[in-house]
Amino acid sequence: MPEFARVQPCLWFDDQARQAMEYYVDLFPNSGITRIDEYPDESLDEHFQGMRGKVLNGRFVLDGVEFTCLDGGPLFQFTEAVSFVVTCEDQAEIDRYWAALSHVPESEQCGWCKDRFGVSWQIVPANMDELTRTPAQVQVMMQQKKIVIAELEQA
Repeated sequence: MPEFARVQPCLWFDDQARQAMEYYVDLFPNSGITRIDEYPDESLDEHFQGMRGKVLNGRFVLDGVEFTCLDGGPLFQFTEAVSFVVTCEDQAEIDRYWAALSHVPESEQCGWCKDRFGVSWQIVPANMDELTRTPAQVQVMMQQKKIVIAELEQA
């Protein structure tokens, strides 16, 4: 059995991998940083310039899901093409995660938000399938930024 999951997401940060790991593990239960390998002495290669002490390989767990991350510089950016779904038990939990993760108001729609690191999240109730069964419910959901369960139940 491997030390880590055979398949896991890897998040490429410009230079905020350590801060992101710390932020996420404080937010989600059953979470922790399991390993941080730093870039070596920057004199080894011009590609390491300014990266000494940054995260070459970080491993962490968010509520039982294993992740890898790194500081790779500004070459690649996060997009909404990949997001992480947070399934919530009730409106209070939706509100808590939304408050912690939504930092880019213009990217909010239908329960999707983007955090301060640029990572996209879907903050949804566990019974989302039941709350979007009718065309009226889907129309309400399409107008929401943060999901409001009561509005979907009333639709």
